Amino acid sequence: MSALFTPKTLGKTQISNRFVRSATNEGMATPEGEVTDRLVKVYKNLAKGGVGMIISGHMFIDPLGQASKGQVSIHNDEAVPGLKKLTEAVHQHDSKIIFQLSHSGRQVEKQVLGQTPMAPSSIHRDLINIQKPKQMSEEVIQSLILAFGKAAKRAVDAGADGVQVHAAHGYLISQFLSPFFNQRSDKWGGSDENRFNFLKEVTKEVKQAIPEDKILIIKVNGDDHTPDDGVTPPLAAKYAAWIESLGYDGIEVSCGNGAFAPFSVFRGEVPVEDMIKYFPWWKKAIARIKLQKMVGKHDLVHGYNLDAAKVIKAAATKTPIILVGGVRKLSHMEEIVEKGPADFISMARPFIKEPFIVNKFKEGKRDEVKCISCNKCFVGSRQDLPVLCYEKGYPKK
Repeated sequence: MSALFTPKTLGKTQISNRFVRSATNEGMATPEGEVTDRLVKVYKNLAKGGVGMIISGHMFIDPLGQASKGQVSIHNDEAVPGLKKLTEAVHQHDSKIIFQLSHSGRQVEKQVLGQTPMAPSSIHRDLINIQKPKQMSEEVIQSLILAFGKAAKRAVDAGADGVQVHAAHGYLISQFLSPFFNQRSDKWGGSDENRFNFLKEVTKEVKQAIPEDKILIIKVNGDDHTPDDGVTPPLAAKYAAWIESLGYDGIEVSCGNGAFAPFSVFRGEVPVEDMIKYFPWWKKAIARIKLQKMVGKHDLVHGYNLDAAKVIKAAATKTPIILVGGVRKLSHMEEIVEKGPADFISMARPFIKEPFIVNKFKEGKRDEVKCISCNKCFVGSRQDLPVLCYEKGYPKK
């Protein structure tokens, strides 16, 4: 029997197989961030389709940490009843569900928040939104640390099997960890140890909020792919050792950032003309130039985070590794799990197109996913469309 279909324990919880649905912002919540029936159906299908563990789309823990329209909220107690619908739908089909806790930091359009986004440092105008954030005060930082803990408690109240702390992809915790984004000189920056402090304090709050039998995992970058060095593989390895000492049950290894190199996160095609459509007229010309420069820079490489996962696994030897990023063939998945460095295979875009692919693998009906990494699902989200497969085109408005 393939190792992919054998159970594996994370913390004190047994996962039925080695397939993980990586966090995918579905864009299907109400304007207030509430769960909808359409969203529940997505999770139900993933569970029915055989996914061992489903990580939710990133949930914002604070109103000023929302990353996009249609994102799910976990920032107040009113969100809990809707979130329970997600957990109930998943638990009906022998799958586990993890809520991903996130704050966008600088990585959000000003129009979404109604004000300038905040970040560790007020530096760098990003390539897409062409905006510079405000620097967070000590008071704001402390309030957000507490907000992560409160959100974790709501995840437990909603029946989730655990939480994932989102420290990747250029969102807030990733920004604190990165020398490129974080140029503070106080206790939150200036050295690797200080840049790690925000994550360390968030972890303390989250661990206090969830019982020991709940899963606690984290998503990290093996490489930020920023113009100047941010988190690189050696620094990721240093952080991974510290993360292991904090008691995480698993580390999901990813890469990239949405502000300066969005197609480093999800490699493949760069649908320039489709993306241009959502920019206002005054941004279109410069956006086209910048997007065309991205073409060919991040073409799909199968298992493009595999080398980073090896480096991180060598530093965090006792912690299960979850690998995401361009793993498309069943034989490659089996090799990674059987020979290392990963214990779980995580996918995002393939599950958008085929929520039932795990069952098809198990039944011997398929040996590769159908996703071609055209990235039109991502472009759809930037047009405030639900995150679906748009390989054959977008709906007419």
